Amino acid sequence: MIRVGLTGGIGSGKSVVAMVFSHLGVPVYHADAEAKKLYYYPEVLAEVINAFGNEVVDHEGILDRKKLAGIVFTDPVKLAKLNAIIHPHVEDDFRTWFQSKEGNRLIIHEAAILFESGFNRFFDKTIVVTAPEELCIKRVMQRDGISRGEVERRMKNQWDAGKKAALADYVLTNDEHNMLLPQVLELYDRLISL
Repeated sequence: MIRVGLTGGIGSGKSVVAMVFSHLGVPVYHADAEAKKLYYYPEVLAEVINAFGNEVVDHEGILDRKKLAGIVFTDPVKLAKLNAIIHPHVEDDFRTWFQSKEGNRLIIHEAAILFESGFNRFFDKTIVVTAPEELCIKRVMQRDGISRGEVERRMKNQWDAGKKAALADYVLTNDEHNMLLPQVLELYDRLISL
């Protein structure tokens, strides 16, 4: 089995690439989506409350992700603290998922901070999706309905595309000039022939 890590900055289009691989029959683990689910596990939520206080939950004790984001995306130390809580749980969840995919030729692990978290060490190959910063900002503002400033704050917590691309085995360009689908299909053919 070939284990592939897929990443890219916010708004780069990594989720679109993951979706194409999924349509090609490749199992895809969406780390960011799975992390959001893990916050609702009692033991994880307890760790988050212990670290950030009761203001991150509503009156029913359910995580208020907007409040948590407001706290961590403005303070790198607090973001690192949150990542230290959630990353081990994501890693455990991924290992369980990975074991269930035995027999597949190829699997993809999609994560926004693959290199930043050091999780790239688990993969045989890595893919980075890049796009011009201005285009990424526009996409995220439209997709999430948030301000430019909020997008820029989130971007500051991720490595820039050039740094990620320098570490990757493969780089896909999603800039509205180069067609993305042919790049993904060509890469799929290369990966399954390894």
